Amino acid sequence: MPTYDYVCDSCEHEFELFQSITANRKRKCPECGRLKLRRLIGPGAAIVFKGSGFYKTDYRSESYKKGADGDKKPSSGESKDKKKSSAKSKAAADK
Repeated sequence: MPTYDYVCDSCEHEFELFQSITANRKRKCPECGRLKLRRLIGPGAAIVFKGSGFYKTDYRSESYKKGADGDKKPSSGESKDKKKSSAKSKAAADK
């Protein structure tokens, strides 16, 4: 939930209010009680990254990493099939 800044146009009282995004904005000043409260537009919050760096694979589970490694490495049967097909294509090109 965000923190909103408010200011009263009547008494110039400024304060921050922690409220839901879906909540209606406040209109009544808690100091003077008048309906002159205005919500200020702030810079918003920024994402702050600290540390040596962040990568998309930093937080992967071990099971995901093992599965990804299995997808990358061809099994011994697949590599033999690829060698045979490349040899066949070379022989056809030589003819």
